[in-house]
Amino acid sequence: MPLKIRFCENNKGKGAVYRRLTEEFPDLNIKIKSCVKQCGKCREMPIAVVDKKKVSGTDGDVLYTQIIQQIQKNVASEE
Repeated sequence: MPLKIRFCENNKGKGAVYRRLTEEFPDLNIKIKSCVKQCGKCREMPIAVVDKKKVSGTDGDVLYTQIIQQIQKNVASEE
């Protein structure tokens, strides 16, 4: 089952990460939502929710790396 990746529309730094992920992983369920219920952290740093788990980074590149690690863990667990 593909991962669900959600970004808050108000989160700074999500744009480049979202575009990169949708280009590299078109089969994943990646969406920008109006809210991902992480308001405190969402204002402070780039953040995403990957299968209901909060993933964050100090900047967009770190967030991207964290999400890639989650994708790799998911692929490994399915094999």
